[in-house]
Amino acid sequence: MAHERIEVDLPLAKVYELMSTPTEYPRFMDGIDKVNKLSSQSFEYETKIGDETYKWTTNVIDDLRNTRFAWITISGKLNQTSTIRFTPLDNGTRTKIDFSIDYRPFFGQPSEALKKFIEDTSARLRNDLAKFKTMAESDAFLEQPKKAEAAV
Repeated sequence: MAHERIEVDLPLAKVYELMSTPTEYPRFMDGIDKVNKLSSQSFEYETKIGDETYKWTTNVIDDLRNTRFAWITISGKLNQTSTIRFTPLDNGTRTKIDFSIDYRPFFGQPSEALKKFIEDTSARLRNDLAKFKTMAESDAFLEQPKKAEAAV
């Protein structure tokens, strides 16, 4: 399990809004390639690890506005559980994020690539949160992700 924290120079409500939108995770999380919203509480994640594509479906299990956001895997090839806690700082002008994430294979021993992916979770999460902070504080989330231009 990886646990990292970071302070963001934005009000809690804004940070919560951005962090409780899993479809935005591929924009700042290197270990997540794609997230599709299936329902208000269910999301399908996808990532490539080594030569294999992993897909898993999660359900939000805790959504306490401006306080906590958590989910668990309900099906798929990779078991992911996560909890994000939010704490207001400096009279609500800044926010502390505590992010815990855990990956495990559902069955058997992980491949070498998956084993390395799991071992690197802490370092990846630290980098992901730094990227989130930079994007959030610079309003980069307001910009639409750039799509590959069509070949002429």
